[in-house]
Formats: sequence, C-alpha cells, structure tokens
Amino acid sequence: MSASPSPDYAGDVSAQDAWDLLANDPKAQLIDVRSVAEWNFVGLPDLSSLGRQAHRIEWQSYPSMQPNPNFVPDALQLLQEAGAQTGTPILFLCRSGARSRAAAMAMTRAGFHNAFNISSGFEGEIDPQGHRGAVNGWKAAGLPWRQT
Repeated sequence: MSASPSPDYAGDVSAQDAWDLLANDPKAQLIDVRSVAEWNFVGLPDLSSLGRQAHRIEWQSYPSMQPNPNFVPDALQLLQEAGAQTGTPILFLCRSGARSRAAAMAMTRAGFHNAFNISSGFEGEIDPQGHRGAVNGWKAAGLPWRQT
C-alpha cells in the first residue's frame, strides 16, 4: 500500500489499496461517511466476499449537509463494537475524497493513528462528460459494490 503521509492522518490511499488492505487485514475497518441519500441512490461498497460489511456514519447530513456533531462518538462506539483498537487500520470513504479526509483527520485526533482517506472516493473525479464513476474511485476500479 502506498499512502501519502500527512501529519494530520495516516495518508491517502487508492481504492484498490484500500481493498487490498481490507482483504489482507481482517481487523481493518471501512467507514463510509457519505449521506443516507448517497448510500440509497448511488450504492455501497460490498465487503461480503471478505465476510464483513462497510460501516456507515454520515459526516454531513443530507439535505442540509450540516456536519454531524456525533460523528466521532458514533465512530468510536462502532469501532469499539467491531473490536478495533487505536492501531487498527481505519479506511474512510466518501464520494470523491474530501469528507473522508476530514473524517480521517478527526479520528486521528481521537487517537486512531492508522486512519486513512480513500483519496478518489466511491465515485471519483468527474469525467469530460460531467459524470462520476468512470475516471477513478471504488466503482471505476471495478471493486465490489451493490445498489440498495
């Protein structure tokens, strides 16, 4: 895995590197920080072949996109229930890598020093036709996902 290090979080990883980490480390966790609307209408990473599922905690709530004031406590509880320790790799995913970067930084401040941002997110950058999902990101990498 080639992560770009940052003093604020463990670094950025590609969607493929995130999948490889999840596949090779059964303790690694994936937290999807997109909104309920995105989970419902765009789809979710499918970790069923690894015997797990992606956790979901909104970083911002749709439609107002106000920050979720309970993100860190909710994430701490979820990670504790999943058996994660402060050194467990935690991967954060959003649409294109901005919200997930902020979440990785917040969880680093909360003591999780292996908090990674999936830099291209679930849908990645916009292509020349103005669409997401084909240039980079989880979907473009051909990684498992499902519609809800």
